[in-house]
Amino acid sequence: MPSYQAPVRDMRFVINELLELSSHADLPGFESVSPDLVDTLVEEAGKFTSEVLAPLNATGDREGCTRHADGSVTTPAGFKEAYARFREAGWGSISMPAEYGGQGLPHPFAFVVEEFVDSANIGFGLFPFLAVGAVAAIYAAGTEEQKQTYLPRMISGEWLGTMNLTEPHCGTDLGLIRTKAEPLDDGSYAISGTKIFISSGEHDLTENIIHLVLAKTPGAPEGTKGISLFLVPKVLVNADGSLGERNAVSCGSLEEKMGLHGSATCVMNYDGAKGWMVGEENKGLAAMFVMMNAARLGVGIQGLGLAEVAYQNAVAYARERRQGRALTGPAEPDEKADPIIVHPDVRRMLMDAKALTEGLRALALWSGLLVELSHKAKTEEERRAADDLVGLLTPVVKGYTTERAFEITVNMQQVFGGHGYIREWGMEQFVRDARIPMIYEGTNGVQAMDLCGRKLPKHGGRAVQAFFKLVDGEVAAAMDDPQLGDLAARLGKAVGEQKAATMWFLQNAMTNPNNLGAGAFHYMNIMGIVAVGLMWLRMARIAAAKLAEGADDKAFYEAKLTTARYFAERMMPDAGALRRKIEGGAEAMMALPPELFERS
Repeated sequence: MPSYQAPVRDMRFVINELLELSSHADLPGFESVSPDLVDTLVEEAGKFTSEVLAPLNATGDREGCTRHADGSVTTPAGFKEAYARFREAGWGSISMPAEYGGQGLPHPFAFVVEEFVDSANIGFGLFPFLAVGAVAAIYAAGTEEQKQTYLPRMISGEWLGTMNLTEPHCGTDLGLIRTKAEPLDDGSYAISGTKIFISSGEHDLTENIIHLVLAKTPGAPEGTKGISLFLVPKVLVNADGSLGERNAVSCGSLEEKMGLHGSATCVMNYDGAKGWMVGEENKGLAAMFVMMNAARLGVGIQGLGLAEVAYQNAVAYARERRQGRALTGPAEPDEKADPIIVHPDVRRMLMDAKALTEGLRALALWSGLLVELSHKAKTEEERRAADDLVGLLTPVVKGYTTERAFEITVNMQQVFGGHGYIREWGMEQFVRDARIPMIYEGTNGVQAMDLCGRKLPKHGGRAVQAFFKLVDGEVAAAMDDPQLGDLAARLGKAVGEQKAATMWFLQNAMTNPNNLGAGAFHYMNIMGIVAVGLMWLRMARIAAAKLAEGADDKAFYEAKLTTARYFAERMMPDAGALRRKIEGGAEAMMALPPELFERS
């Protein structure tokens, strides 16, 4: 049976020492942030997820959700009680707007809770965290009446929410949706159509579920320009706020999935269900992207959470399992064999996982801080700079993190050998669960094209040039430091590869757009390497300073320096190979006619 212990010490390091959240106390929402608050929140969230949610993970996977003849869905045993405790503790409202009952704390705090929950029980986590995007969209585009009616109860967790985008015939290409919204005399709309892959579409955790649904009104323009967004409650809400009659929306079936068995993934049928438009007609795509951007950062954190719990269990196994002897001679001569953690190839997998999980955690939480600064920084210039950076980093946090996370879970399964393939050890569940974050909320190929096709050229390349300037500045400042110089030099080389790849796109994508498409995935991975490398340079700088000061937690900071060096030596060089792949272009990739892909 797998176990989980929240990485409390590392999380406190990132928030208090790397991000220094308390240094922003003069900004709205940061007033109460202090190291003491951080310590309390991180400790309590870690305790809750480790003690309440983690024990339900394996059983929830085995039992799954159940759809009944009346269309209702029940969650696995223990989920409903755990959700009541989750809601009572306020874990879902950490960074929700204070004016509607949220706690209004900065986004990194919510990301802490998300990671811990996703590590402990990702199937459970999808129920409350799907509401985050729905709240964000209503808050950004809804009427004041919609906000007053729905947000307090969604933020408190009394009601949950969903995002309804995908249909049987269309996924990413939302311009093809067929769901219709017919206007009614009272200003509402009758929503009719079918949506698939709807996480948390039906369940027994709350009395009401607020669905946000993309649909088209009569005569709407073709394609994405004709999409509107609608709020469709499972149960209609009376004028006094009480619940009324059941709306004409139902769960037609539950998807049979590779993983995430504890999560209800529904086919949703809308049969003239009453709904209300959110935002302007035909402007639903913009409101939808408010949901999607929040969700994409969250999906990156899902991948991180699964990588972390897989890593923890592989470390425990590697320290206990005895096989063979160390190459340099017996590590424990009094035993018949050494623990497998002495073997370099096992160390390779564990060090890859350690370097990536800690680096990706720093990147995700830094992105959360940028989200805050994009709204709350003191000057327009600072807000714009933060917004540029978080826009550039969002597809990287989603795409690069989930790619590496799946790789980590597979490698951690490999550490177990044959036992990793057996259900009772829990590793095969982590592998199955880690597969979907690479796919949903826009596949990683879509993330790569968003990065290269939209984010790089936006505003004349303003965001990526600012990113290059930031990295170059920190590299230059560290070059003469005896403990950081090699790390800085390797990061400088990696960002040089990214610059070269960017220039190659400028020179070759205009004449042949397929050159961009053929290289976009590799470019996303180069940027992921550079972004995580920047986090490691920052963390190494802090660790070196703490050791120089004689910090009590010497082993922790020494491990940071060693892990930073490992990332620089073993992962940063991949940027060069990826750049050379990009420069291979699209000619060979696109040369074969479709029929030659078939086996004769």
